[in-house]
Amino acid sequence: MECEICGKPVPEHNPIRAKIEGSVMVVCKECSKLGKIQKAPPKPRYVQQKNKKQKNAPKRNYSRNDEPSEELIEDFSSEVRRARESKKWSREDLGKKINERVSVITRIETGKMTPDTKLTKKLEKALNIKLLEKVDNVDLNQFISSSSGERTLGNVMRIKRK
Repeated sequence: MECEICGKPVPEHNPIRAKIEGSVMVVCKECSKLGKIQKAPPKPRYVQQKNKKQKNAPKRNYSRNDEPSEELIEDFSSEVRRARESKKWSREDLGKKINERVSVITRIETGKMTPDTKLTKKLEKALNIKLLEKVDNVDLNQFISSSSGERTLGNVMRIKRK
């Protein structure tokens, strides 16, 4: 077993689980300092399923095609504000047109809120702007360099030490 951040070997009989940036990962002792060490997860108990249909339901296999192909542009907040002001609309006017509260428009324009896809499409249509851009798929296999050939976060990105 390898550290999910740097790729160093982790003992299989006693792996360290740490919560780093909101994700629980198996890490080495050195990388565990980057987050908060978690207790081992409880062992699952056998639970008898009440609904047989649920038991026989096919499991969904996720693939690269399930990943989003569009991404919100980096400066979406200033783009929304600029487009709204060019139409000489107040935040209240825009809120009424897309059926959202003024506080939502304010938080989007100040960058305190990232709109979901549905809200982004409403803004694009009302303001006649483009907020979603196509995302190119990156072949992560080019980053594999660990001893076992597995992908780790450390292979893909540079680790910023505190």
